[in-house]
Amino acid sequence: MVNNKERLLAGKLYRSEGEEIGQMKQHGRRLSYLFNQTTPDENEKREQLIRELFGSAGTGLYVKPPFYCSHGSNISVGDDCFINFDCIFLDLNRITLGNNVMIGPRVSIYTASHPIDKEVRKSGLEYALPVVIGDDVWIGGSVVINPGVEIGKGTIIGSGSVVTKNIPANVIAAGNPCRIIRALSAQDREYWIKQQKEYEMAL
Repeated sequence: MVNNKERLLAGKLYRSEGEEIGQMKQHGRRLSYLFNQTTPDENEKREQLIRELFGSAGTGLYVKPPFYCSHGSNISVGDDCFINFDCIFLDLNRITLGNNVMIGPRVSIYTASHPIDKEVRKSGLEYALPVVIGDDVWIGGSVVINPGVEIGKGTIIGSGSVVTKNIPANVIAAGNPCRIIRALSAQDREYWIKQQKEYEMAL
């Protein structure tokens, strides 16, 4: 007997059917719907729902509705993560966010994919690959992250980028397809520390 959930999480061809996968879909649809119906002053209710929706979540999580996902239970986030308005996480396979990750508005993270061959695709078989985003990453607005991508710690992805391949740590990358623009430097840190000190002195 084929276990479609095991094949799904292993990145192998599977069919989106069976009781276990059906329950995961229902879980994601129900809780994301309830989350998106909350009013702006229902912060505690929103946090309770998003923690029930996600597979795991650290402290200091803040997600702004509307938020859309496929299962929810395949999403894991670290401490102090921020997810802005109107994001879509197609978490058929696992989506993992590290600590201090900032996700801009209308970011889409896809794990779902389909066979290139049209006949195999028409058969209903599909597959999904995990996405991993490291600590201290900032994803700009309207970015699309494709299946199987890993983004290294400290990296910044510019707005509107389409990320089709792995991006290493501590770089600025942007474009369609997303490419490395430059490495982050000591001069970057010095400049922003100076701006922070100027702000603190103005208080």
